[in-house]
Amino acid sequence: MAGDSISSRSCLSVLLLLTFYVSAVSQEPEISQQNEKSGDNESIHSFYGGVTYGNNMIYLGTNLSEDKPFYSGTLIYGYKNKVFLSASASHLTAFDPLVSFSSVAGTFTHNLNSWFDVSGGVSGFLVNKNLTDTLFSNFVYGNISLGLDWRILYTNISAGGVLSESGSFYLNIKNSRYFETPSFMKGKAYFSFEPYVNLMFGKLTKTTTSEGTFIGVSAPFKPSRQSGQHSSGTSVITTTYFSVIEADFGLPVTFNAGNFSLEVEPGYVLPAYNTSSSDVQSPEGFTLLVTLFYRIF
Repeated sequence: MAGDSISSRSCLSVLLLLTFYVSAVSQEPEISQQNEKSGDNESIHSFYGGVTYGNNMIYLGTNLSEDKPFYSGTLIYGYKNKVFLSASASHLTAFDPLVSFSSVAGTFTHNLNSWFDVSGGVSGFLVNKNLTDTLFSNFVYGNISLGLDWRILYTNISAGGVLSESGSFYLNIKNSRYFETPSFMKGKAYFSFEPYVNLMFGKLTKTTTSEGTFIGVSAPFKPSRQSGQHSSGTSVITTTYFSVIEADFGLPVTFNAGNFSLEVEPGYVLPAYNTSSSDVQSPEGFTLLVTLFYRIF
């Protein structure tokens, strides 16, 4: 059973990366568990479609959707439940374009034994040209993860960074506990739960002026959205340092039935830094994600 649990969690880590929430607060349905429950162990290929609703999009310590809802659509191809390729598009209701940004990703996961797994991948993000001065410039994010199953607790340590000259390094330490209910509906359906606590570390930028001190996350997101507006001629002192960015708490609840998975994840994001700037939107507060996945084949 420990091996099955590791497989499920490593697949979860992959799906996090594939559907944009690499270091954020969401988790996707347990696809490897879904395959096992459906009894489909022969095909080495799989293909999924999914849609996600969220009340706020928080990514790499930044409040991207400005406390407003977002919608995402994702297509995922899997090979042997180890290699995954995906494409997704997201709409942030705070902005006019139908597609605020899109992403493509490739990941690989491998279970070394019943208590240790590794995974990694690369994602590319392409922002709508009308939002390049508002959200972020196009960028690539790389990630590697190690997972340890302590039986009563699962720990995932993930290191990643923006692959550019001005890129930033991020570290996530996540502890979770997976469990599921007995099957029902003739053994074809069950509920699964995985409460978690996550700590995110990264590079923060502190800007000090006569108007006050402003702290925000570093690239790839726009400095103008992090540091506020300063009066002409104001002396500015900027420093960067590596520290805790935020703590995330969540309780994903997933209903699995055949080829369908419906996950509802309430959570809370608590930033580890304060800012006095009204222009900086701190990623703090309640979050809610609802994701529906369907296995096409």
